[in-house]
Amino acid sequence: MERAAFLIERTGQRIGCLLNPNSLVLRRLAGISSRRSSGLPLAGSRLADDPLLFTGGGRTELTLDLLFDVSLAGSSIITEDVRQLTAPLWQMAENIAGGDAYGQLPLVRFVWGKSWNIPGVVAAVAERLEHFGEDGAPTRSWLRIRFIRVSEGTAESAAAAPAPMVSLPSVSPRVETSPRVGIGPRLEPGPAGEALPTEIVAGGAEGGASRLDDLAHRYFSSAAAWRLIALFNNIIDPLRLPIGQVLRIPPSVGSGESS
Repeated sequence: MERAAFLIERTGQRIGCLLNPNSLVLRRLAGISSRRSSGLPLAGSRLADDPLLFTGGGRTELTLDLLFDVSLAGSSIITEDVRQLTAPLWQMAENIAGGDAYGQLPLVRFVWGKSWNIPGVVAAVAERLEHFGEDGAPTRSWLRIRFIRVSEGTAESAAAAPAPMVSLPSVSPRVETSPRVGIGPRLEPGPAGEALPTEIVAGGAEGGASRLDDLAHRYFSSAAAWRLIALFNNIIDPLRLPIGQVLRIPPSVGSGESS
């Protein structure tokens, strides 16, 4: 499955998600407001509802929930602080210098396969950090992004305009040159023709697998790796696994060991 990403319109920079969104909520706000008189809302004892003014326009919002974990493979940044993985997404909500001396948000495009290609701006970012190391560095992040769509004309104008002199801060990656040590399992493609282990989803008190996090802990010693099993099997809703479904377990090279 193709990985979701954000593209910065002016620079072409691609900011990929470590894993595809856990959920995506679409919200449409219509272009309406309450009618007002002398700056105050119209009121009357016979009014059952506020009189509305149809202003046109409106707003379309996307809310994405993303998971980042330093024990999961897929990032070129090797770190024990998950904030280094999420920093580029935070920067999309920071103002940059505009040509009119006012700050403006960078226009970005949310792309995901052939189904999603939406220009907009990141209006808000919220992050819940978990699993802290001895030095206080978090290793897991649940990141929520609120994305507001803009018109295609606005996005095309931003792409055609010269890039501003101020560039977005970035995290300096430390590219892996040796196997990971002490930060959990690493998943890699197995040898060609390798027989992958399978589990059969069962219901009730029957044997077999019913929860992806249990499988992830059994095979990779990390419940956080359940998303990889879901992606490997093209599972859209992990909470509704049909009984009898055969789950293939992704190949791995085992869990990391502390030095």
